[in-house]
Amino acid sequence: MRRSRRMAAAMSALAVTASGLVSAAVIGVGPARADICDSADSPSQQEQRDQNQRRDFDQRNRNGRNQGQDRDRRFPDRNQGRQDPNQDPNQDQGQGQDQGQGQGQDQQDADQQAPQGGGAAVADPAGSPDDTARAPEPEESATVQSRRGRPDPRPTRTQDPNDDPTGNPTGDPTDNPTGNPTDDPTDDPTQSPPPQGTASPSPTQGGAGNDCDLGPFTADFVNIRQVQPVNQVRIGRDGSRGSFVSRCGTNQNRHHNPDNFIVAPGVSNGAHHLHDYVGNLSTDAFSTDESLAAAGTTCRLGDKSTYFWPVIRDRRSNENADDPDGNVGRLLLPRAATLQFRGNATDDVVAMPRFLRIITGDAKAGTNGGANAKAGWSCSGFQNRISPGKYTLCPRGSQVLRILDFPSCWDGQNTDSANHRTHVVFPDQNGACPQGTRAVPQLRMTLAYNVPQGPSYAVDAFPEQKHNPVTDHGDFVNVMPDRLMQTVVSCINRGRRC
Repeated sequence: MRRSRRMAAAMSALAVTASGLVSAAVIGVGPARADICDSADSPSQQEQRDQNQRRDFDQRNRNGRNQGQDRDRRFPDRNQGRQDPNQDPNQDQGQGQDQGQGQGQDQQDADQQAPQGGGAAVADPAGSPDDTARAPEPEESATVQSRRGRPDPRPTRTQDPNDDPTGNPTGDPTDNPTGNPTDDPTDDPTQSPPPQGTASPSPTQGGAGNDCDLGPFTADFVNIRQVQPVNQVRIGRDGSRGSFVSRCGTNQNRHHNPDNFIVAPGVSNGAHHLHDYVGNLSTDAFSTDESLAAAGTTCRLGDKSTYFWPVIRDRRSNENADDPDGNVGRLLLPRAATLQFRGNATDDVVAMPRFLRIITGDAKAGTNGGANAKAGWSCSGFQNRISPGKYTLCPRGSQVLRILDFPSCWDGQNTDSANHRTHVVFPDQNGACPQGTRAVPQLRMTLAYNVPQGPSYAVDAFPEQKHNPVTDHGDFVNVMPDRLMQTVVSCINRGRRC
């Protein structure tokens, strides 16, 4: 009988140890990659936390073994074969079970007290037709696995488009020709220069093997109220003040692919990140002038141009977790996409040639440096504040804006160049085109998004760029009919808003 009780107690201790090992194994399951990382998570700090966790786990195991030895020292009569006649014969087994339950509870409490990350995957609150296939998830109860493998029960708030300080309940700036529902000076071509200053890539944190090595980092985000207003370029007497908006939708038909036929023609997945496309319906890695001219379009007035940009993702979701390039998260379509052609500060504009290819920004600015970076992050209601190097954190009810200005000084001869940049360059700081170039209508893309509150979103990127916000970029090929392009030029040079 005594041997049976001792064997039962030993089995209970082994069960506790095994339970602890299983719990540790579950906690250590491959971490979710979609969570935002704290830039303070350096490899040394992460290693120190891991050592502390291992030390705590070993200490609990030693305590479990020592409890049995302490019990034998406190009750020597059991070792001498004496038994209390009033003792319940199942007492030893009950103590072993209580001990196992206590240690299991200790392990559970320790897990619950550990730091948590991640957040709830939240359905887009605007409820546009492109999201009808996705049932909204309750904010208070939805959980995802955090970067360190633990569920995070914390709710996340979504930005409510009905609270948009711009006064537009849908947040769609395409509802008026200016592309801006507010009387914002930055929508006036006389007062809206590209983002000022040189964008400096944020320093990447962590190293090989660090869970946070994918980015983005909390240091990649800035409160919009901390962004300084941009300097305004004033239109000269001979400048062109008008604008034209091409209405092409927001990619409701979900035209996506990771191609870029401008910089990597004929290469599938040449971009290593997903693009949104509006306009031309045929755009992919194998597009040619002929295929673009023969295709349909989502734009009005027969504009067959192709407009595309890397997608934005809700990084609190683990959707697309198997993506080899690390572009993890729930895809967010823009709530509005304003494609506005604007004038020049010192001169009239001339027509773009058909099939002119123009790119803006640098998809590899995180490693190349900021020489060609042209990212612009802002918030609705704050369009005069444009952050060139950090994602913006907007107040509740305000939408995140991506403002991408394209170069507009054409060499007068070529529709493309070897580096895809020298045939069309940017005006100088006064808005004038360099000698030997001519001003063409300048494209400004303004993309508006509803995102969850906090540092919760990121742009798709090449894997080595760690989702750095400075890598934002856009692409455009002019496939407007000649008559439509003449209308664009006339609107701009006559100071009209079309």
